[in-house]
Amino acid sequence: MSVRVEIEEAAAGRIARVVIDRPGRANALDSAALTALADAFETLAGDHALRVAVLMSAGERAFSGGADVAEMALLGPETARGFIGRIHRVSSAIRDLPVPVVARIQGACLGGAMEIAAACDLRVAAPAATFAMPEVRIGIPSVIEAALLPRLVGWGAAADLVLTGDPIDAAAAQRLGFVQRLAATADGLDAAVARAVDAILASGPAAIRRQKQLMRAWERLPLDAAIAAGIEAFVASWEGEEPRRMMDGFLAARRDGGLRPG
Repeated sequence: MSVRVEIEEAAAGRIARVVIDRPGRANALDSAALTALADAFETLAGDHALRVAVLMSAGERAFSGGADVAEMALLGPETARGFIGRIHRVSSAIRDLPVPVVARIQGACLGGAMEIAAACDLRVAAPAATFAMPEVRIGIPSVIEAALLPRLVGWGAAADLVLTGDPIDAAAAQRLGFVQRLAATADGLDAAVARAVDAILASGPAAIRRQKQLMRAWERLPLDAAIAAGIEAFVASWEGEEPRRMMDGFLAARRDGGLRPG
């Protein structure tokens, strides 16, 4: 299968790892892989015990070479719409997942794969990872979730990516704000991902789900409405026991000399 889902029952909660498994094709995304990815995330959305998901890929050569050019070369106007719609479906399923999605990026992350990574909530990269939006170099524009790039890296950097197709390295991607965490070594990538996952697991499950929902609202709402939505999210938090339980734990830890909530 081109995509597999691994579930870990950790002490702090359930972790899903969604793995693109086409290492012999640089984990390129053909229609079958895209459909399997979308199905995986849409299924995970119904798992109320899920705390966090990690999007990753097999092998060391590439996170993903992007949309499968061999398949795209055979497209026409109608089939093109269906193909690009499948990439958008994956990105939407990631953005709509109620819990955070962490992208674990090693090697090349190109085109449609960079768009899917942009749809994730956090991106953690190996030092040798590279990023590019090379669609214009094969005669098509960068579309769908490429629209997220100006929000992540600014208009100038986004224009440079999509108009030139030139690659950037992981350090540059971090400076631009596309990568949030950069492993110090290739061998440290999994540890860097684990630190991000552990930080999410240490937080309130309901608070994390509410925070992701609120972040999506911030994207579409004007400032006053976004602030109002935040007020309602704050008030709704107190309908459950999570804030009181975690604040009591924080206060107890502070009395005992601890400083961090948890």
